[in-house]
Amino acid sequence: MAHYDFDSKAIDSALEAAKGHSATLQSSAINHQTDISSGGKLTVSASCISVTVENGKVCLNLPFGFGSVCLPIPSIFPSGTAGQACLDICTTWGIPTGIKVTVSIAGKTIVQQTFGYC
Repeated sequence: MAHYDFDSKAIDSALEAAKGHSATLQSSAINHQTDISSGGKLTVSASCISVTVENGKVCLNLPFGFGSVCLPIPSIFPSGTAGQACLDICTTWGIPTGIKVTVSIAGKTIVQQTFGYC
């Protein structure tokens, strides 16, 4: 069974954006009017890749030490069905805390799973 990989350069770029956003927030003067309601949480879209359903699954290699995972795909989508897997990186103050993986077919979300803290 093929395991698909997300683009490491796209992941690095997403992390850079999250860290830059956090640095901007941290450098602004904090006072009684500062909005801290977000707690520094930010989710950044990192990468989308083409995938193909195999035996009712889409298998992916995940970044940040989360290993490999095979996500279940309903049987109405037979082997060979083309889809897309997207990776979002969840951060707090620019530090990655988890990831969210979404698999879509024909533009409709089929399965979504988070790993770590999102």
